[in-house]
Amino acid sequence: MLSQNSRFPAILALVGAVLGLVFATYSTLDYAQHLDRKLHDVHCSFIPGAPATSEAEACRAAMYSPYSALFREEYWGGVPISLFALGAFTFFAGFALYLAIAGERAPRRSVAFFAIVSITPLLVSLLMFGISLTKIGSLCKTCVGIYVSSFLVATGGLLGLATLQPEGSEGPDGNIVPRRPAVSALIPVFWLVALGVITFLPALVYASTVPDQRAYLTKCGELKRAPIDNDSLIKLRTPRSRQSAILFEDPMCPTCKAFHQRMIGEDVMDKLDATLSLFPLDNECNWMVDSALHPGACVVSRLLLCSGERAREVLDWAYEEQEDLTRAGKAGVEQLRAMIERRWGAAVIPCLDARETKIRLNNHLHFASDNSIPVSTPQMYLGKRRICDEDTDLGLRYTLGQLAPEVLR
Repeated sequence: MLSQNSRFPAILALVGAVLGLVFATYSTLDYAQHLDRKLHDVHCSFIPGAPATSEAEACRAAMYSPYSALFREEYWGGVPISLFALGAFTFFAGFALYLAIAGERAPRRSVAFFAIVSITPLLVSLLMFGISLTKIGSLCKTCVGIYVSSFLVATGGLLGLATLQPEGSEGPDGNIVPRRPAVSALIPVFWLVALGVITFLPALVYASTVPDQRAYLTKCGELKRAPIDNDSLIKLRTPRSRQSAILFEDPMCPTCKAFHQRMIGEDVMDKLDATLSLFPLDNECNWMVDSALHPGACVVSRLLLCSGERAREVLDWAYEEQEDLTRAGKAGVEQLRAMIERRWGAAVIPCLDARETKIRLNNHLHFASDNSIPVSTPQMYLGKRRICDEDTDLGLRYTLGQLAPEVLR
């Protein structure tokens, strides 16, 4: 059992708070770097101080998700929630340091107050952990670092509470537990206000300094040629469609999958009167690429053309099963066809090889070529206006709020 004068709980909480500060700082810096509208490496490691890397899909997915920031419609990219963690861990680090220095001289109310509020980061972390598993589908290592830090802070706070033995009683060492200094009942109220102010202050400063991005939203060009029937593009209209859009996507492209998931997560996809132009980055059918960046993409694209009114269902399936489809595509076209046949039936296989299907896919590629589409996916057009690449990730909700607010209502 911990003794009355044990400083271990406060030191444990201090370590957790400092670690939380480090992880929250890296997360915030990653977010702020992207305000220049360029792509940057991100920190994604359990090790504090590890360098940023381009191979950080889980952390990038978390950063681009609807759950990483607040007020996304009011500010480009929103206000990252890591800022609130930054402020909160600053308070907990300071308070834990005070308790560690004070030891048995710390008032009982200060120890009890810290124990109660130390649970709050853990509760938020448990909520975000659940969202990561159920909504995002992956765990960001930097986020996990914050979760572990929150656990250490809460454990230190609750262990500190366990050291509060009745004053005047005999402690485990046989000595009488001395009386701790008393503080006014109003002091915890002051501490609580300080916690709130320090937690929200970084976010308020950030929001006041976010650059105005509106001037850049319409600088990425327009569609040169509108679609015609001969282009054979795929219609994805729903009963909720409110805004016309053209999407250039590769069903085997991980970035397209992430974009598709963001559109669904923001409840935007079903509100678009979307026209899908397939742009597989696979040299089996696409003469604009020298190699198969996404092997099997031509086959899956032809499957979409063969799906008729079930195109959206097939597209969702392709993104959900993308990892398995990618492995099958790398193993060979027969394995990929077998996977398609198991899910969609043998009747669809002849359509994949039909001359008419190949001509339709070629028409999609010509439509992209006629419009000088960059050889990268996804590309999005609202009406005729091209949405900049950076405005389809962090700035998605802000951009839609400025250019097509009806899809957010």
